[in-house]
Amino acid sequence: MFDSPLSSSAYEVLGVEPTVDEAELRRSYRLRLRQTHPDTGGDATMFIQVQRAWELIGTPEGRAAYDRGHGFAAGSDAGAVWRGWSTPTARADTRPRARSYGHPGGWRRERYLDLIREWAGRGVEVPDPYDPALVRGAPRELKRMLADALAEEGTARTIADLGMGFTVWHDVAIGDDPEDKLDHVVLSPSGLYGVMSEDFGDVVRFRRGEIIGPDVGPHAPIAGLLRRMRVVSRAARVRFGGAVLVLPDEDLAQAISPLGSVRGVPVVVVGRNALGTVLRGGVPGARPIGGNELFDVRTRLQSTIRFV
Repeated sequence: MFDSPLSSSAYEVLGVEPTVDEAELRRSYRLRLRQTHPDTGGDATMFIQVQRAWELIGTPEGRAAYDRGHGFAAGSDAGAVWRGWSTPTARADTRPRARSYGHPGGWRRERYLDLIREWAGRGVEVPDPYDPALVRGAPRELKRMLADALAEEGTARTIADLGMGFTVWHDVAIGDDPEDKLDHVVLSPSGLYGVMSEDFGDVVRFRRGEIIGPDVGPHAPIAGLLRRMRVVSRAARVRFGGAVLVLPDEDLAQAISPLGSVRGVPVVVVGRNALGTVLRGGVPGARPIGGNELFDVRTRLQSTIRFV
């Protein structure tokens, strides 16, 4: 929570300015607790966010660390404290990893860097394009670009940890438009899945097999995912067993939400921490793949897939 570029800051959740004194911060915290408490008609998710915000900035020491790390401290070098949005470094991990192809989040991260430099520096090099203070003041479409790149990278790390039985292709091209892509194609003994990683910056709900919410806008994420899967399915002559939409854990009321069959494809929406469980056990209703078929599907995909 609060680490997504789209998330409200701890101060925004408590309804105060970053310059507020400690007494006013505590008064606002107690007020927000009463306003959001489920027993008095408040929102349970918001109630949890209020408590989490207080854990972060409720003490002088915690508040100072939060301010340094999120660009609220005057003259602070936030980048030296918190690098959560910068390009991840390679991990020194010798465990067997999933077979991985493509660059997860690569196109969106490069696009973000181009746009933030254009917006903040008019083509001049920006010292730190991931400076939290800079990102916080950027237009929402730029923050969304970075948030989606981070979401794709987070999904990729989860899948990589599932081991050699899994094969994943990232940033799969659908057509000539690089924005129209399938984030991940995952092949495992539990099935073949099309996977999209999203971050809408708020809690989402479901209606008639689709995601809705204040920050989803007019988009239809599930319909878009299924359309992209059909393109890959026709090109490679393979059959997907299910569709998976991955969201930040705090954007979901429950970790795993099966939506049933949508246009003939089993669909599930999962929080990132539950993704491994779903991919190992299989999307409810998905057909497992094994033996020679798994090898054949991998060969077809490997010879067909293009990357953005």
